[in-house]
Amino acid sequence: MSYDYREVVMWLRKCGRKHLGKNFVIPENEKGIIFGMLAWFLQDELIAKEMNIDLRKGIMLSGPIGCGKTTLFKLMGKIPSKRKNFMMTSTRQIVSEFMQSGYEILEKYSRGSLYNDHRTPKNYCFDDLGSESASKYFGNDCNVMAEILLTRYDIFKEKGILTHLTTNLTATEIEEIYGNRLRSRMREMFNLFGYDESSGDKRR
Repeated sequence: MSYDYREVVMWLRKCGRKHLGKNFVIPENEKGIIFGMLAWFLQDELIAKEMNIDLRKGIMLSGPIGCGKTTLFKLMGKIPSKRKNFMMTSTRQIVSEFMQSGYEILEKYSRGSLYNDHRTPKNYCFDDLGSESASKYFGNDCNVMAEILLTRYDIFKEKGILTHLTTNLTATEIEEIYGNRLRSRMREMFNLFGYDESSGDKRR
């Protein structure tokens, strides 16, 4: 199918104003990110090929605090597309659950206890990677998100189950916090979309 992206962006703008307030805008310099995300969610093979987007991978959306990463994912979830079937969960919530309930939380968010149809792990968008604090469970250190993402890499390779991320971190910071092993796997798991560092804080 072919799409008129100008009309889709107009619809997205209206949807944003309806759900997020009349001040919602899509700046001209961010339309490249918007178009790329739309191509992925609409499974538009032609545009995806032109923009070097792999439709088999998930999305990692990076950028400075307040630039609109979480908002954009929430809007994409309103598009009438089969690809909107992901659950959005903050990494801080996941680590909080881990500190209360322990290692079963790793299974819950990787391959285990939250299944769509009792067989297939869910697609997730882990929001704000890097905002979670270091975690311990009964004195045992655990890099919770690193463990979850490494397992989700395995099920991505085995079953094609997708993961999405939003983060304020740079590639170097990701490696420092989560290790080189995970960073290298992220290249296989994600299409990278990045806001410019000069993007304004839309929360102000």
